[in-house]
Amino acid sequence: MSLTPRALPVIVGFGGFSAAGRASGHQAYRRMVIESLPTHERQETLAGLAVMMGLVTYSDAYRDEQGAALSLADIESRFAEQVLQGTLIRRIDKTFFDVDATFWQKNAALGTADTPLTFEIRRRDLPEPLPESWLVEDINEDKVRVVAPSGLQVKFDSYRELPVKSAGQLPSGFSPGSLYPSHYHPRALQLAVIGASDAVRSIGIEWQQIIDSVKPDQVAVYASNVMSQMDVNGFGGLLQSRLKGDRVSAKQCPLGLNTMPADFVNAYILGSVGQTGALVGACASFLYNLQAAVDDITAGKIRVAIIGNAEAPILQEIIDGYSTMGALASEDKLKKLDNSEVADPRRTSRPFGENAGFTMAEASQYIVLMDDALAIELGADIHAAVGDVFVNADGFKKSISAPGPGNYITMAKAVASARALLGEDSVRHHSMIQAHGSSTPQNRVTESQIFDQVAKVFGIESWLVAAIKAYVGHSLAAASGEQLINSLGIFQYGIIPGIKTIDKVADDVFADRLKISNKDQVRKPEDIDLVFINSKGFGGNNATASVIAPHKVEKMLTKRYGVEAMVAYKIRREQVRASVASYDQAALKGQFSTIYHFGEGLIDEKLIQLDDSHLQLPGFAQAIDLPDTNPYSDMSLLD
Repeated sequence: MSLTPRALPVIVGFGGFSAAGRASGHQAYRRMVIESLPTHERQETLAGLAVMMGLVTYSDAYRDEQGAALSLADIESRFAEQVLQGTLIRRIDKTFFDVDATFWQKNAALGTADTPLTFEIRRRDLPEPLPESWLVEDINEDKVRVVAPSGLQVKFDSYRELPVKSAGQLPSGFSPGSLYPSHYHPRALQLAVIGASDAVRSIGIEWQQIIDSVKPDQVAVYASNVMSQMDVNGFGGLLQSRLKGDRVSAKQCPLGLNTMPADFVNAYILGSVGQTGALVGACASFLYNLQAAVDDITAGKIRVAIIGNAEAPILQEIIDGYSTMGALASEDKLKKLDNSEVADPRRTSRPFGENAGFTMAEASQYIVLMDDALAIELGADIHAAVGDVFVNADGFKKSISAPGPGNYITMAKAVASARALLGEDSVRHHSMIQAHGSSTPQNRVTESQIFDQVAKVFGIESWLVAAIKAYVGHSLAAASGEQLINSLGIFQYGIIPGIKTIDKVADDVFADRLKISNKDQVRKPEDIDLVFINSKGFGGNNATASVIAPHKVEKMLTKRYGVEAMVAYKIRREQVRASVASYDQAALKGQFSTIYHFGEGLIDEKLIQLDDSHLQLPGFAQAIDLPDTNPYSDMSLLD
């Protein structure tokens, strides 16, 4: 019996924003390897970041504040240092909060039992109800005098230094909410909108054309975040309002939910009625959502999927929480490591080196998956394919934050699966790892030991390892998305980002079979067949994915479809690539054309057509098929 060919999930679009800039067009990746880029690419990326940061504008040409035209070389000579210092990990900007004077409240007691406290207050400001011991005397219509026999407990507004002072922040001067009407949206949802829009624009095919090519329920969105929306417009404001004497808004509760990075994409970018999900697995959340998409595409349930995460955790309360756990790199720890009186805010994240904790970061990363048949039909540009994604827990745990055996399972399965798909040579000699590389002392030992043991079993002698949290920090749910999108840049350029924040690999790292460098390692793009994306999350959330390089994917598709079909596909792809390049050039000049449909294209439910086999929605080219087969025919009661 012949089996139906399994659909191959291929990546046809990617986008987002992080401390390295815009993801689409490989721009964020290029920022990380900027020292190793050819002149034109280096200058182009610097110019794009200069526009994002408001240092340069673009009308008919790049221009400075005085309106004088600038060449790419001019921008590099005048603004390169400012751009480089205003991106990647750096001291937390005061637009978030002042790390040297973060707000808190100090408890104090006024008065004593021996000396009653007397004070004047506006009548309307009296507490409700009045404390029974208070004696209240009218002064006039507006004021009263209060005698509190037992004194009064108060909270004084105070300010103190935060021990953690660095984070991976969006480029300085860039405001995500300025790209669309973002009124009262929490920052994470602003990031979700602009990140998912960037990914959809990067496909180079109009979304309507994609929607017309599939049934409405064959589209899916899988996205989430770990920390929800904790700023004033989300759960943060919801929880703080009563304590601050403010009112809760109608938006804070719903917009705080961690499903919103998916819900906003469905409701305001795609107008999708298809499948949706918001899986959360701590720092492995992106791969959890990717696994759901891959499983549904390979099973034939869906044909197009948007996968991503948006996280905005640079808030003093969240940093306080992780810092109290001892998880973050504080200034004092860094000073001790470097035997210095001054900590370097650029080098707080040091994966596989002598390190002191991870560095918090904000980011939004989304990719677009299609099944291979749809990608061939539409001429979509295929940047990679996802082989498999494995997720495993740690079993019984003593500490919820400690690593465990689950990552051994995910890594071993991923490598074995890739070997079965691409062969021994690709795994042994043409693969690399995008490590979780969180920059904690425990991670550098445990993760490297896993890699070393897996390498030994599968005959890998010098396994290339990248750890991009050294550049952008740890964006929690979005972290694996950053690793995956960085890998697409490696497939394109062949430059593996070095861990430039370390002087050397720490002595306790299991590095005999690993190739970890603090310099960029340059290869030919075709030398890398395969990247393993590894992620370890609090609570025992482990995930590893195998991502196949586009040159290998093309060979696989040629075998499936034949040379003639692939020639026709490549002709269709040329126009798509031209559209992708056009968007990239426009975005470099600040023209992001962010997709945001608020109150547009609403479905009139009165126009829905339904029979016992199909459901037709207005505005959609194809009808939804209603199920008509019994998946449990061997147990059927209808005989």
